[in-house]
Amino acid sequence: MLTRIEIQKIEPFAEGASFGDTGAYERVIGMAHGEIDPDDPANEGIALLDKAPRNARGRVEYATDIFILRPRDAARGNGRILYEVNNRGRKMLFGNIADGPQGVNDPRTAADAGNGFPLRLGYTIVWSGWDPDAPRANMGLGLTAPIATDDGRPIVQTVREEFVSGTRAGVLEAFRLSHEAATLDPYRARLTVRERAADPPQELPTGDWAFLDSRTIRLRDGLKPTPGFLYEFTYAAKNPKVQGLGFAATRDVVSWLRHDPRGAEATGGRIAHALAIGFSQAGRYLRHHIGAGFNRDEQGRTVFDGVLSHIAGVGRIFFNVPFGQPARTNTQHEDHGFPENAFPFSTATLEDPLTGRTGSLFRGDGSDPRLIETNTSTEYWQKGASLLHTDPLGMKDIALPAHSRVYMIAGTQHGGRAGATSDPGPNRNPRNPHNPMPAVRALLVALDAWVASGTAPPPSRVPSLGDGTLVEPDRTGFPPIPGVAVVTVTNQVAPPGDWVHPQPAERAYRTLVCRVDADGNEIAGIRLPDIAVPLATYTGWNEYKPPYPAGELADRDGSYLPFAPDAAAREKTGDPRPAIAERHADRAAYVARVRAVVEQLQKDRLLLQEDADRYFERARQEARLKP
Repeated sequence: MLTRIEIQKIEPFAEGASFGDTGAYERVIGMAHGEIDPDDPANEGIALLDKAPRNARGRVEYATDIFILRPRDAARGNGRILYEVNNRGRKMLFGNIADGPQGVNDPRTAADAGNGFPLRLGYTIVWSGWDPDAPRANMGLGLTAPIATDDGRPIVQTVREEFVSGTRAGVLEAFRLSHEAATLDPYRARLTVRERAADPPQELPTGDWAFLDSRTIRLRDGLKPTPGFLYEFTYAAKNPKVQGLGFAATRDVVSWLRHDPRGAEATGGRIAHALAIGFSQAGRYLRHHIGAGFNRDEQGRTVFDGVLSHIAGVGRIFFNVPFGQPARTNTQHEDHGFPENAFPFSTATLEDPLTGRTGSLFRGDGSDPRLIETNTSTEYWQKGASLLHTDPLGMKDIALPAHSRVYMIAGTQHGGRAGATSDPGPNRNPRNPHNPMPAVRALLVALDAWVASGTAPPPSRVPSLGDGTLVEPDRTGFPPIPGVAVVTVTNQVAPPGDWVHPQPAERAYRTLVCRVDADGNEIAGIRLPDIAVPLATYTGWNEYKPPYPAGELADRDGSYLPFAPDAAAREKTGDPRPAIAERHADRAAYVARVRAVVEQLQKDRLLLQEDADRYFERARQEARLKP
């Protein structure tokens, strides 16, 4: 439970700018202090809690950063918290759901809030820290958690880490360790390199690398990491933090703001409901939060009434275990041997023939939230998203509980958002710029109505075995487009093994993807206008190109393959897809088709009016069609 919230600063947001009917907002910055009883059954799942130092009351203490944007006039807000789980300490809400700028961790201006979508809805937006090692620079959000010991002696364990330069982490000059090295003796550690996870690792001579300090190593002068290659470091680590306190901290902060009379000092007024949203790692955190029982506070009350998890696939996080590494994310090429995906995957209660277990992501104890899970096409290729709505062996469709929905947003890539470019980066095909956020915005509104008034959201929209739209990755029916790299394998999802000394999995779950039409666009899920009335092919997959490991499934990127402008250009390249001019007589015909799709999406409650207007305007300005 929290013991107090220390409010350090209250100040106007965006110089008092007004956001719709809600009006002006304020920034509230502070620190929440808490302690938990290790003997309380609500905390029994926290790893290393029994080895944490205790205060005079026998409790384990923690502290977490908090950042709140609240309506200046609480009466003009909607009385609901929208809690965004941070992603590696970063606030991503405005850069995603509000089409705002990326990388703004200290929002101060109206421009930082993008289109202001969640503010115009009147939410009290709350962030707090959960990861003890998340960067706190530039208003990053972290957790202060104690170090576990063995009766006062340091805990030491062999740990494996993986580093890749030039992909998701950018170009690396040094490798930052997740934990403190127990010794700086290079002969008690091992650094290897390989091109692909299936290749035998090649050990680098001790003279080719060195410790810079107990948390950093680097290659010797004159050596740089080969782009895309897998560098693995195995070493003795010490002083693990009690990471699982992050789950308790999230639980306790939100419970305090909802139920403690002193919570109004931070929120500005009474809170009736709490919703949570998370993107990527943060979405996986929310799935873990639910499955591990932290959506119930120490008094037995529900924490989040509704949860929207975006681009999490079936994952959880490598967290709440001794020497966990929550920043890791398992893909076909990177971090492949690290735990992330573990049964149960779905909210339906199922049997797992690989482990012999029976279970559901939901607890069934009254604490389960109303849950909406949205995924892009990439999560079907990289994150096993089909297992959300099939049995573990992918043999049959399953019915989800009434308080659960799953949606695939067709033709989108992981992390897709407004303003994305088609620059190929390290990939063979151009990246996919298709923005899934119009659908996510509509589904957040639907979740809010579900929580606040009991209005059920639209039915799940996913590819299925029953109608033939869910298929093996080599049977999608993708057209033979000249010069295009085509992916035909998915990332393997298997029961977790030994992450320090990983071995190839003996058995794996069967993960499937969506069938495509003659253009290569997916035929199921939520088909936004870019897919329903296409001017290009959009996929959730891509491949690396040299000097990166050629043919490997690109980390989180899809592909963008524009149609030829006319028949002559199409015939010159041998493109089997009809050209733009062959599809639409003129811009007016194109606008009419877009309008029909948009109006149906609105009727189905999968698109808001403001996004409908944006689609209409974009169609009217489409330069690839003659007036």
